[in-house]
Amino acid sequence: MGDGANQHTILVTGASGPAGRTLGAQLAARHDAGRRHVVGVDLAPSPVAGYAAVESVPAAADPAYDAATLELLARHRPRLVVPTVSDELPRLAVLARAAGLGDAVVLSPPGPAAVAGDKLLTMWALAREGVAVPRHAPADEVASAAEALAWDDAPVVVKPRVSRGGRGVQVVEHPDDPVWAGLDASWVVQAFAPGTEYSPQVYRSPADGRCVVVVLEKTGRKEGRVGNATTVERLPEGAVPDVEDLARRTAEALDLVGPLDMDVRRLADGTPVVLEVNARFGAVSAGAPELLDAVLDEWPGRS
Repeated sequence: MGDGANQHTILVTGASGPAGRTLGAQLAARHDAGRRHVVGVDLAPSPVAGYAAVESVPAAADPAYDAATLELLARHRPRLVVPTVSDELPRLAVLARAAGLGDAVVLSPPGPAAVAGDKLLTMWALAREGVAVPRHAPADEVASAAEALAWDDAPVVVKPRVSRGGRGVQVVEHPDDPVWAGLDASWVVQAFAPGTEYSPQVYRSPADGRCVVVVLEKTGRKEGRVGNATTVERLPEGAVPDVEDLARRTAEALDLVGPLDMDVRRLADGTPVVLEVNARFGAVSAGAPELLDAVLDEWPGRS
């Protein structure tokens, strides 16, 4: 299970990606790091700080993923499995139970994880529960960029319904934007929220539903006005109570548990709205070490 009698194994998926690298560094920096044998897996494995090894695994959409994942779980028998790749969450939840390791996987049940993994389903589910989201629709219900701009009388955002982080996100501002020619029902269109953007980091306990919420403000983005955060600033508790409350209500409405990474922006009138939810550790989780502390302290499979 590990390199020493007193070690236990933690297996982290997506170890070579931004979220996996951040998590590896956090685990390595902990005062009790010597108690753990941390193994990573990735579609494109490479040496990553904080991991004893990073092994190869097929993409979640590959039919070979199931057998390869079951073999990894059987070989390592990890005490905890920490996924950081949204695509694999529902399948991994099922596979871990098949391997007898259901409590070891740090994620929500398959149903809630699948809803969070689809950006349109997330919008529909939150809107149904009265949680604030931007105006939204399947992209194939809006015939053109011109119609979309008239629909909200402002720029709109288009993004794949299923994708990692900010991949594919584009702001549409011109009626002849060529991006519309490539859109279909696998895309979602949202009203563009022009205000301050936040990345709430949330942990919701699988035992009693309590929430820990840390709000990070995005101070830099990979694609300018949209996209993954390049820099964040941690805000003091209570600095933005409306965002804290929105993040908590989102976790509860979707019935998610464990570590969650959210994107929230303010509309022109200042109202915060949820843009999307990642039901896993995100790339900026180091700004909220409480999430990892909570997982290691109380996750059912840790003992």
